[in-house]
Amino acid sequence: MIVVENGTITGILDTSVNHMTDGNLIDLTGYTVLPGLIDAHTHVLFSQAADRDFAEHSMVTLTTENSALRVLRGSKRAKSYLDVGITSIKDLGNSGLFLDVALRNAIDEGTIIGPRIFASGPILSAPGGQIYGVVPKHQDLISEEYRIVRGVEDAELAVQEHVNQGVDLIKICADNLPNKTVLSLEEMQAIVKTAHAYGLKVTAHSVTDISARQAIHAGVDGIEHGFNVSDSTLTMMAENDVFLVPTENSSDYMELYSKLAGYGQDDDQWIERYSTAMSERLQKALKIGVTIIAGSDNYTEINVPRGVSSRDMFKAYYESGMAPMDILRAATYLSAKQLGKEGKLGVLKKGAKADIIAVKGDIGTKFYESMENVVFVMKDGQVFTSVE
Repeated sequence: MIVVENGTITGILDTSVNHMTDGNLIDLTGYTVLPGLIDAHTHVLFSQAADRDFAEHSMVTLTTENSALRVLRGSKRAKSYLDVGITSIKDLGNSGLFLDVALRNAIDEGTIIGPRIFASGPILSAPGGQIYGVVPKHQDLISEEYRIVRGVEDAELAVQEHVNQGVDLIKICADNLPNKTVLSLEEMQAIVKTAHAYGLKVTAHSVTDISARQAIHAGVDGIEHGFNVSDSTLTMMAENDVFLVPTENSSDYMELYSKLAGYGQDDDQWIERYSTAMSERLQKALKIGVTIIAGSDNYTEINVPRGVSSRDMFKAYYESGMAPMDILRAATYLSAKQLGKEGKLGVLKKGAKADIIAVKGDIGTKFYESMENVVFVMKDGQVFTSVE
């Protein structure tokens, strides 16, 4: 029996439900009960069609989408995470000027319904950010989406600005592909030193191996994506306790994406190459001892709610050979630990937040089918989905 009072688990008792004398009883016998899940890489304030160019769509968003409308749309996407049992998310930029912080605050105060948000604010980046091809006259618009860093002192100031706005962590771009600009080692070191002084962790977007190595040398806490990390870099990560958020997608997702993007059938071979490369990368990371944190990075519209799209990460990890219990740890306990919420989130124990879900099915033998069948969702002691 899990006892919940005022949004907190106050006890886990080895006793019969027949001994209940007061309070509300929720019977979850017959289901698998789990801590609320965590998606550690989201962008709820950004969305694009599969056939749209990222940079072009980013500029359209910045110049035609009112900030209030952007937050309202983001709130709908955020709520959909609760529907699939994801009660906390780490939102990592592409969210205007601290709109993610505003959305987090609105959820925390109960104005709107959604998962617990850990917000990074604008991504700290070298000139150009990740928005490529913008002419000099309009480069200033990029500063509405990224905090452009120009030198070591400015790097320190950027972190202080974020702290002043109430962010939960700092995200940097260790590389800006296809833009060629990168933060210097000294700039990244200044960001990490300043953030850590304020008790904030730093995670780095990284596609190339060299950018991941630079970020690790700078002292970051995590690497996002890490698509091209080498074995030696993975070893560095394990030795320095740097976590990896491998934002993988399942083969079904990639086939749907390919169709929506308008790729021809002759282009489908890349999906197999992608799946093989991601599986090999994940297996190497696990063997070397890198801490894996579950994150989706699914901001592409695939004609399903955002939460459903993000849930695909569980199928992707499973297809890559990750054991069900390891996937669950990556999406609960380990993720909470890296957020500085060990013992509060991602666990079912006395003193933890009452984030509790239940799934129907055998997670050992039919893992993804069970994860698709969420029948109960509680966040902070409030029930959002109840068993029939």
